[in-house]
Amino acid sequence: MDKDNSQRASFSRRNFLASACRGGAALALLGTGRSLQAARRDRSGKRNIVFVLSDDHRYDFMGFMPESPEFLETPNMDRMAQQGAHLANAFVSTSLCSPSRASILTGQYMHHHRIADNQRPEPAGTVFFPQYLQKAGYQTAFIGKWHMGHDHDAPRPGFDYWASFKGQGTYFNPILNINNKRRTFEGYTTDVLTDQALGWLKKGRDADKPFFLYLSFKAVHYPFQPADRYRGRYAKDKVERPETMANTERNYQTQPHWVRERRYSIHGVDHMETGQYDNDPVPSFDELYKQYCETVHGLDENLGRVLKYLDETGLSKSTLVVYMGDNGFELGEHGFYDKRDAFEESIRVPMLAYAPGMIRPGTKVTQMVQNIDIAPTLLTAAGVQPPKAAKMDGKSFLPLLQGKSAKWRDHILYEYYWEWNFPATPTVFAIRGDRYKYIFYHGVWDHDGFYDLQTDPHERHNLINVPAYAEQIEAMKKQLFDELEASGALDIPVRRPLGERLDQRKNRR
Repeated sequence: MDKDNSQRASFSRRNFLASACRGGAALALLGTGRSLQAARRDRSGKRNIVFVLSDDHRYDFMGFMPESPEFLETPNMDRMAQQGAHLANAFVSTSLCSPSRASILTGQYMHHHRIADNQRPEPAGTVFFPQYLQKAGYQTAFIGKWHMGHDHDAPRPGFDYWASFKGQGTYFNPILNINNKRRTFEGYTTDVLTDQALGWLKKGRDADKPFFLYLSFKAVHYPFQPADRYRGRYAKDKVERPETMANTERNYQTQPHWVRERRYSIHGVDHMETGQYDNDPVPSFDELYKQYCETVHGLDENLGRVLKYLDETGLSKSTLVVYMGDNGFELGEHGFYDKRDAFEESIRVPMLAYAPGMIRPGTKVTQMVQNIDIAPTLLTAAGVQPPKAAKMDGKSFLPLLQGKSAKWRDHILYEYYWEWNFPATPTVFAIRGDRYKYIFYHGVWDHDGFYDLQTDPHERHNLINVPAYAEQIEAMKKQLFDELEASGALDIPVRRPLGERLDQRKNRR
């Protein structure tokens, strides 16, 4: 690593505590010059909420994380962890864009909200939690990637202000549907969406009402495209490839057969040799990895723009900011560059919370939280009790953020249903506890997965056929299916094939 890169990396490591102290002093100074707008907000007695969502951002790619690449810079995420809370064990219930986003908005598992893939919009009558905030007097705004249905960008229930695009959108020059009027914007989409969010905060809302802003970025979704100003920022840095990426017998001798076969699919590292993905050129693995980091850096910069505005106006004192990723992403682990499966890099996500006066600086929440907990948590923060009619599967983790004792789950459930468009990953049901994880694969002639996360955090050694674990495996399997059956889960949802089925395999050599 060159000198410049070493200096960049040091922010997230050696200077972590020092920067936290400096940041706290800066916030104290800002608090003395609070705007009239912020003072009005305080008198309402209701807390503002800003929820920021990214795409495909894995849990460990934040500068302050020990596992993060040394060269990756995320000063604003680092600051949120320093001056707020880091939820260190955050997971999604389905690691796929649309199902995860639906779980965030409904507080439900996929088998309840029924959005099982990226092709279909939400069923008619679906209620999103911002609708309850509207009833409580909040003004609400959605800005960014919605992605429930590829061909829809029309305003959805629950939002007074709407600025979105169709499907995955683009990284540059986005076409936004702003309250049913489409307009093309020049520039990098992450920047454009932040501009829209700040514009609404400054001039688009009533300063006498509490607000809820949902800022949903496209970044860092594949294919990774950083802003031009950051392209090549990490070109000279060295990429450390994960040990489980190598195509060796040691890595695959105990894994299900489909895991090795997926290397050759459109979501595997060996597919890169074909030179294209959905007609897009595929860079080398190291280039892909660095582009991912450069895209994360640009995302962090824009998160910082929002935090800066809240701090400078004094609004941060009456606002809860939550940042998370919609799912994780494997960058070479097990030979994959994707999500969908139940390995840690796929299902774990970054989650941070910042609320001066409500959250003690440097709080670390170690309990397992999920995307299904976002809706009840944000409603509770707004003083709104989640209605029983909402049938939310999640629960509020607000007490955990505030350092209060609370009875909490000791495991999470995971589900993913096989997709016609991307058939390399089978249907997956999983249960993850503090130490062990059991994974059931449906629809393939293969064995299941069982991992000791304490001794094998990278899930290289599948213990499913080890007699010493037979009792534990059977107990977790029973618990998994007891809970799925009790909540109405399905083996195979009925879904008419929609969308394109891309060429999935490369020819082996």
